[in-house]
Amino acid sequence: MKSLKLLLRFLTVGGLVLLLLIPLLMIRGVIQDRELYRTQAEARVSQSMAGPQQVVGPLRVVPWREERMVNVVDEDGKPEARRDVKEGYIVQMPATLVVDGRLQPGERRIGLYTVNVYEWKASLKAGFAPIEVPVAAGRIYGQPYVVAGMADVRGLVGTPSLTVDGVPRSLSAGTGAMSSRMDGIHALLDVQGGSLPASTAHLEMTLAGTQSIGIAPIADSNDITMRSTWRQPLFGGRFLPNSKTIDDAGFTARWQVSSLASAAQSQLDSVSGKLTQPPSLGASPGEYVDDGSGSSAIDSAVVSLVDTVDVYTQVDRASKYGILFVVLTFVGFALFELIKRLPIHPLQYLLVGLALAIFFLLLLSLSEHIAFWQAYLVSAAACIGLQFFYLSGVLQSWLRAAGFATMLTALYGVLYILLKSENNALLMGSLLLFGILAAIMWVTRKVDWYALGTELR
Repeated sequence: MKSLKLLLRFLTVGGLVLLLLIPLLMIRGVIQDRELYRTQAEARVSQSMAGPQQVVGPLRVVPWREERMVNVVDEDGKPEARRDVKEGYIVQMPATLVVDGRLQPGERRIGLYTVNVYEWKASLKAGFAPIEVPVAAGRIYGQPYVVAGMADVRGLVGTPSLTVDGVPRSLSAGTGAMSSRMDGIHALLDVQGGSLPASTAHLEMTLAGTQSIGIAPIADSNDITMRSTWRQPLFGGRFLPNSKTIDDAGFTARWQVSSLASAAQSQLDSVSGKLTQPPSLGASPGEYVDDGSGSSAIDSAVVSLVDTVDVYTQVDRASKYGILFVVLTFVGFALFELIKRLPIHPLQYLLVGLALAIFFLLLLSLSEHIAFWQAYLVSAAACIGLQFFYLSGVLQSWLRAAGFATMLTALYGVLYILLKSENNALLMGSLLLFGILAAIMWVTRKVDWYALGTELR
């Protein structure tokens, strides 16, 4: 019974910690809502401008139409001859594909939210081997053409240019016989009887998009190079760059992919699926949309301009440490109360905990208007100043309040370091907790808890 009062006090403090989980969870809910609003802003930009892009091609396509008479049985069970018509196409992948482009990043603002956009100034050179089209009874081949697929043709800036063996070709909208497989543009070729000779197609274009772009390695040998002033690229899709450089001036990445290492050509020959289905907005790089129709995206090298650690990600990570702030502060109060014999009312515990929780709400709201480090500094200074002023009365000493304010300053400083040290956050957090626990155990190693329980008022 000697320690009953002490146990009751600890249970009260523990109950207050659990109670403060409510505002902390509500603040995390606000963070998730703001992330959702940002995703909606990205969708609005995608609808009005152009979404994530997926580039497939150039390819050579030969459409065909086949008519033949077949014997069928009618409703009365009598045999009759009917005309059967089939349409299809032969698609030829290039032997070599060389892509060289510069990605110029930009921004679009929707209210408070900034959406990353880009313009890709690209040169695509495809080398084709000669092919002989198969002869089939009743089959008639149409005029062959070169096609280039893209997820959103609204992203074309100006007029792209196409030359075939150095001869300019007039481009038209759509992909002809491949319209069910992909969106894009095409240009007719000269008919060469039943065969297509070796040729080289050179496409130059400027393509705008939102957040990410994917390039399908559909040739036997693919050499893709991309440059940009964006300093935080995310490489995804099915292939990572074989070589890359990232510095303050931007990045340069190069992919060298063989058809032996890619399923793009087999996916191109599949009977269903939208080849130019882009990576979804807000999804991680390499994650593609599944619209429930069985469609699938072609294997691609993907570059995303999404921020690796944006404002909402950092605030969300910071809020996860909220309960730790409350527990450490309450432990400090409890030790001070027991060792210095200075009673602190549970309501005062609660007010201090709420002041700690509101820091994360201030951080979220301010970081939408100013730089994150500035928002963090202002929010931390405001909360520490409020705590210092309030605790000077609670602890009946400006010096004691200054001690707790110093402790809070150290905690906020360590939290900021954790947020910036993304790769070492778990290690640093573990060491911090171990150090704090060791300090508490060292301070209380000679405390007579039974005596404190009997003396507690």
